[in-house]
Amino acid sequence: MRELSDHPDQSIWLATGSRANAKAVYRMLGNDKVSKELVLSAHRDASGERGQGQVLLAIQDTMAANYSTHTKTAGLGYNCEQSLGVNVHSCVMITPDGIPLGLLSQSVITREKKAASGKTREERRARPIEEKESYRWLQTMQTAAQNAPPQAKLIHIADREGDIYELFAMAEHIGESFIIRAVYDRLDVNNTHVLERIRESRVIGKAIATIPENHKHNHKEREAVLTVQCEQVNIQRPKIRRNNRELERALALRMIRVREERPVEGIAPIEWILVTNLAIENANDALEAVEHYKQRWKIERFHYVLKSGCKIEEIQQRSVDRIEIMILLYSIISIHIMQLTFLARNAPETPCDLIFSEKEWKTLYRAGNKTRWEPERPPSMEEAVRLVAKLGGRVAAKSDGPPGLKVVWIGLSNLFTLVNYREFL
Repeated sequence: MRELSDHPDQSIWLATGSRANAKAVYRMLGNDKVSKELVLSAHRDASGERGQGQVLLAIQDTMAANYSTHTKTAGLGYNCEQSLGVNVHSCVMITPDGIPLGLLSQSVITREKKAASGKTREERRARPIEEKESYRWLQTMQTAAQNAPPQAKLIHIADREGDIYELFAMAEHIGESFIIRAVYDRLDVNNTHVLERIRESRVIGKAIATIPENHKHNHKEREAVLTVQCEQVNIQRPKIRRNNRELERALALRMIRVREERPVEGIAPIEWILVTNLAIENANDALEAVEHYKQRWKIERFHYVLKSGCKIEEIQQRSVDRIEIMILLYSIISIHIMQLTFLARNAPETPCDLIFSEKEWKTLYRAGNKTRWEPERPPSMEEAVRLVAKLGGRVAAKSDGPPGLKVVWIGLSNLFTLVNYREFL
């Protein structure tokens, strides 16, 4: 793990530094005693110490990894209708202020290429949830709850793909909290459409939010005034599940809507409609739930580091089982990269020896400042990440924000190269 994390963007042969070390990694991957659960449990034991007794966000989502050239990989199927690959469903544990602590769960799905089933869309929708791929959302919530740090309270976060009635019901059964972005215009017990109801409800508060720059659509960063609405609703069991007597006929939930009050011309206004089982008594409670949901984008950054930083789509293994293990190893490395990046933003004065060894932070200080002098005490996390980013090629103009994930992973790779050769200099 340490050798791979020093150079996560390189192949096993290059990252481990020698033929013997690379063969050792391959032997480990081929050892039946090395399981995903063994690796993940060791990681959870370490990360769980940091989350004891806290309110934590358990954010889950799916990422597609493409292995279209891996035609001879044993057990590999499709991640969509036409493309060879896997779908990786992960649950990341994050503090409410946005610091990643660890990975609670990860599953990998690869599909057999199926012929047309002959069933209608309604017949396919009517299948039990256990027979659908969407069942992974329920399984992940259960696994995350079982693997949570002692005395921690999890709030499960998901985008619109997690808008599943069975997921809401299961959370109520096992005593878990959730905030999920709504997509379906469900009916309440009075046969009223809930999306229409929340949109017509009164505004209970307003908030100012910074909308980040969108490079893809060439939108600049802006300040937005958001209106807040909230309604308690009793959602009906879906008609397609009316024969499932084990599923509650209705669930008492809260819906929250935030919408940009004065949208910029030519830009679609921000609108989030969230469904939750948290107690929402006033505008402050609603805004706190929205702040929790805003952290969902961290799992998108996690996927970004996995694909672009650790280059998991370039993994070369003979079986899908080995690919799964490698993805898990690189997922833990990605959490480490993110943790370092966001600690510097949220806890800038924390001494950097929380993450770096003495040899590492002293080498970092010398290389980043181009000096032979070494301080006696470790620099702050903010300064350390600034120096890491400098090694990663960041110019640090006055208009730049804090270092991003890309310059951090490049800088870490360069730092560890220097550390490995330090004793020879």
